[in-house]
Amino acid sequence: MARVIDAHHHYWRTAAQEQPWRNAEHRALERDFGPDDLVPELDAVGVDATVLVQSVDEPAENDRLAAYARHDRTGGVITWLPISRGSEALDELNRQDVPRQCGVRCLIAREPLDWLQRSDVLALFRELSTRGLAWDVVPVTPEQTLAVTTLARAVPELRIVVDHLGRPPVESGDRELWAANIERLAACENVAMKVSIGIDVLSSWREWDAQALTPFIDQALSSFGAERLMLASNWPVILHRQTYGKTWRDLSALVSARAPSETELDALSGGTAERWYALRTSVVDQEVSRAESGVK
Repeated sequence: MARVIDAHHHYWRTAAQEQPWRNAEHRALERDFGPDDLVPELDAVGVDATVLVQSVDEPAENDRLAAYARHDRTGGVITWLPISRGSEALDELNRQDVPRQCGVRCLIAREPLDWLQRSDVLALFRELSTRGLAWDVVPVTPEQTLAVTTLARAVPELRIVVDHLGRPPVESGDRELWAANIERLAACENVAMKVSIGIDVLSSWREWDAQALTPFIDQALSSFGAERLMLASNWPVILHRQTYGKTWRDLSALVSARAPSETELDALSGGTAERWYALRTSVVDQEVSRAESGVK
């Protein structure tokens, strides 16, 4: 049986970083969150390891992530990279020294992604793929989806991960445009997706409503299959509406009811994350691999 992996969560210290995506309504998130807060929650639901993800776009975020990365429950780390800035992004990538680094991300909101087609950015993505690093992103508009799929085809060796079900429109229930985006993304074999809930969806709910995700999870499974989906909590962001334990159990129940085989359930619960992010079991494993590859 594969390790159970929570494929997306964050740590932060509120005094050390500004999070523009968080507002006055998110009072449950206005405190520090670290490993000591999360590990008891992992133990309670049987999660073996996690993927730690950046939440702020700044170099100091990577230094904070490096400090957390050696924790024995951290299976992988998604660092920040200013991807749109080409050579500057490569400089930051080379500056980072983050154990268990498995991918990169920057927050894009709904901004145009025309820069994805620039030659320096394409070269950066090829370098990321050479280093075995994935790219996490949340395309929500048709234009963003087109830009991401164009990149996926231009750099087929790059592993791309779409976070938070691609921001499903749970409040309107109008799935047509979202489903079309999902189908386009899933048509690229180097794109995977996380079954998780982002801050926009959580903020649109007055109370926790995991069942509202049912048609969106059905669509994701139909489009991607279990081998390209991974279960993720998005803790502590989900505390805006629900506890870690309830979130994990509810999402697990939704995917378990739709995974007809133990093999598919293993993929959703950890196998996909393990494979897509090439997760290693220890810091020593990664440091040996980096030394062998000559990557600093």
